[in-house]
Amino acid sequence: MIHLSAFVFYLGALVPWIHLLVRGARRHTVFLASGLTGVAVALHAMALVDFWLTFSELPLGGLAPALSSLAFVGGLALVAMLLLREVARLALGLLPFVLVLQGAALALGIEPAPGDLDFQGAGFVLHVALAFLGLQGLAIASAAGILYLIQHHELKVKRLGRLFQFIPPLATLERVGGTGLSVGFVALSLALVLGWAWTVQNLGSLEIDDPKVIWAVMSWMVFLGIFAARRGRGRSEYRSALAAVIGFGIVIGTYLALRITAEGSGLFL
Repeated sequence: MIHLSAFVFYLGALVPWIHLLVRGARRHTVFLASGLTGVAVALHAMALVDFWLTFSELPLGGLAPALSSLAFVGGLALVAMLLLREVARLALGLLPFVLVLQGAALALGIEPAPGDLDFQGAGFVLHVALAFLGLQGLAIASAAGILYLIQHHELKVKRLGRLFQFIPPLATLERVGGTGLSVGFVALSLALVLGWAWTVQNLGSLEIDDPKVIWAVMSWMVFLGIFAARRGRGRSEYRSALAAVIGFGIVIGTYLALRITAEGSGLFL
C-alpha cells in the first residue's frame, strides 16, 4: 500500500511539472512540484524499509523489488537535482523513468525473492548500491540528453518559445550529462570488480557465460561508447546526448529482458 502511495505522489508531481512546461514558471507551482516529489521519495523510503522489516530481506532480490529500489535511487537523484536551481527542471526528464520503474514493480507484485541469494551480506549491498548508482548516473545523463536534443532542435528551427525558456541551457545540460556519466562509470566499474572478486573467490571462475555477467560487461561497454561519442571533432555534445539516450534504452531494455527470461529465480544485480 505504501508503494502504491509513493507511485501516486510521483504521478501527482508530474502534473505541476508539465504545467510549468505549458504555462511557464510559477513560484507556487515549482514549490508544489518539489513538495510532491519530496513526499513521494519519503513514502518510497518508508515502503522499502517496511519491506525489509516485514520479510527480513533487503528489497534487492527478485525483479519487482529490484525495480522499486532502482526507482527509489532515481527518486533520490530527483531530490538532489531539485536542490540545484540550475538543473531542477531535469526532473521532467527523469520523473517518467521513476514512474515506469515503480509502476512495473507494482504490476509485477513487490514480493520477496523465491530463492536464496548466492551473493549476500554487506558485500552484496555495496555491490548492488554501486550498480544502481552506475545506472542512475546513466539515467541522469539520458534525461539531460533528451532535453539537450529538444533544446538543440528548438535552437535549430529558431523557435525560442516557452519550451526553449523552460529547458536549461545546452551548456548546463552537457555538463550535467558528463557528470552523470563519469560518476556512473566509476560506480559501475567498482560494482563489477566487487562482484567478480566475490565470484572468483567463492566459485573459482568469472562465469563469463552467465547472463548477468554478459549484461554487466555490455553496460560497461555502453559507457565506453558514450565517452567515445563525446570525443572527436564536430558536434561531440550532440553525439554524446544522442548516445546517452540510446545507450540507456539498450541497458534498461536488456536488463528487463534478462530478468524476465532468466531461468530459476533470475536474481542478479
